Amino acid sequence: MTELSLPSPRSLPLRLIRLYTGLALYGAGIALLVRSGLGLDPWEVFHQGMSVRTGWSIGLCINLVGALVLLLWIPLRQRPGLGTISNVLVVGTSADGVMALVPAPTAWPVQWAFLLGGIVAIAAASGLYIHAGFGPGPRDGLMTGLNRLGLSIRLARTVVEIGVLAVGWLLGGTVGIGTVVFAVTIGPVTQVFMKLWAPAGDTARPPGT
Repeated sequence: MTELSLPSPRSLPLRLIRLYTGLALYGAGIALLVRSGLGLDPWEVFHQGMSVRTGWSIGLCINLVGALVLLLWIPLRQRPGLGTISNVLVVGTSADGVMALVPAPTAWPVQWAFLLGGIVAIAAASGLYIHAGFGPGPRDGLMTGLNRLGLSIRLARTVVEIGVLAVGWLLGGTVGIGTVVFAVTIGPVTQVFMKLWAPAGDTARPPGT
């Protein structure tokens, strides 16, 4: 089983703030990517494609897929933490809330602003919830679980994300220039925020690094 790194009681309130702020911000970032109309990251392409086919909201699809991915943790001998469960409940709900408030832009400069703002929001959110120390999100835990079976993190992530991207595109999810921009920029930008948000002495790294 993966050992959980629980925060000390003294730091618990601050870490809870980091966790839930990060998860809500992550959902807001997803909403901005969707509203940009320029393309999504692989998992959001899949969630959007699922939404197109079912008529369910993207947020509901995000939460449901997160819960289904958690079932895959059982044979992989992964143990969820508070952050894992909260991820399933908060991210999609936040995405739906922001999408209800923010209409899709029609001017291309605003579309690009939404795309880049979404990437920055997701990167900042990742730094917050990872440093909270309450466990990985369902999809990140899937990667580390496959790593336990002998696959490298890079290979596991590549195989899974290419798979969900292909299925999502076939279902009607949006693949475009934004998909490429996200893939190229999300790692470096997340690393910036990992350093920025890191508590003193914290050496946590983004999953997959």
